[in-house]
Amino acid sequence: MAEYQSVRTAGVGARTAQIDEGLRAYMNKVYGLMSVAMVLTGAVAWAVGTNEMLLAAVFGSPVKWLVMFAPLVMVFAFGAMINKMSAAAAQLFFYAFAAAMGLSISYIFAVYTGVSIAQTFFVTAIAFAGTSLYGYTTKRDLSGWGRFLMMGVIGLLVAMIVNLFLGSPAIMFAVSSLGVLIFAALTAYDTQRLKNDYIQHAQYGDQEWLEKSAIMGALSLYINFINMFMFLLQFLGQRE
Repeated sequence: MAEYQSVRTAGVGARTAQIDEGLRAYMNKVYGLMSVAMVLTGAVAWAVGTNEMLLAAVFGSPVKWLVMFAPLVMVFAFGAMINKMSAAAAQLFFYAFAAAMGLSISYIFAVYTGVSIAQTFFVTAIAFAGTSLYGYTTKRDLSGWGRFLMMGVIGLLVAMIVNLFLGSPAIMFAVSSLGVLIFAALTAYDTQRLKNDYIQHAQYGDQEWLEKSAIMGALSLYINFINMFMFLLQFLGQRE
């Protein structure tokens, strides 16, 4: 009986160690995909934003509305098509989305100084790392945050669209303040969700699902980072 218990304990311990190792590899892939997307976004934004001719062609005509809303349309399209796409196609689509996002925010290089953009990016990276680490390590269940945070995101979108016509500095300040808090909380929430999803599905060994899940996870964290950065830029950015 004692030998059976020892074998059983050893088996459970080996299985736990295997899941932990797989989880680390999975999260490394999520952060790796996100990092490549961030580099792509930054490269496109810098290339267009520092070229007056390209910037005028994009934002000096009605094309700017297509450029501004294209990433939002692509996100919804990605969510609708992900189950029918291969992992390779999903990854390619993710990078295309990152490039489109870079184009849509390229105007910041004409509005803010390069130094303040770099400083804001650094601050955002620290805040993101801290909240993501909290979501990964905390024993507190954050699943209850999801519904309220999504309601907050919808509220932010509505307020931002309304303020496009009003141009109110007070509304923009309120939106930016709430935006930083909401997307910081979403970073912690999404990190814990990804961790829990992997642990629940790892036992099935569905490699295709795991690859697509890593891409969708990278997309979620990428969106959180970009939004935190853009909202923080309202406070930390020094205008040209």
